[in-house]
Amino acid sequence: MDRETDPVELGVQLLARLEDPELPLSAVIDRIETVTTHPETTRAILEEAEKRGHIARDGETVTTAGGRFLSFDSEVVARDGDFECRRCGAGLSTGYFMRLEAGEHGPFGSSCIRKVTGRE
Repeated sequence: MDRETDPVELGVQLLARLEDPELPLSAVIDRIETVTTHPETTRAILEEAEKRGHIARDGETVTTAGGRFLSFDSEVVARDGDFECRRCGAGLSTGYFMRLEAGEHGPFGSSCIRKVTGRE
């Protein structure tokens, strides 16, 4: 994520692309934490995603709107280099980056990219 990317917008766009129809709030927070660990920003992401109709919250359950899923063919880019996974912190020689309108988000390892997008 570059310095100019708005973390709230990036987080909202990430939640708008979730493939799971329903998730525990903790799993949604796990995904948001790849963007920010700041509690106020996390709350702003959840509120904005709900306001835009991307998610609905009912207690500890989040239902997704089931919009446009992330295409691994055109919206996930793999790059070789020396990276650290934004989700788990593991060292990577290949990083996977999501291309969202708000900016690029990553790097992630091969299993974390699937977890963040809801493919695993």
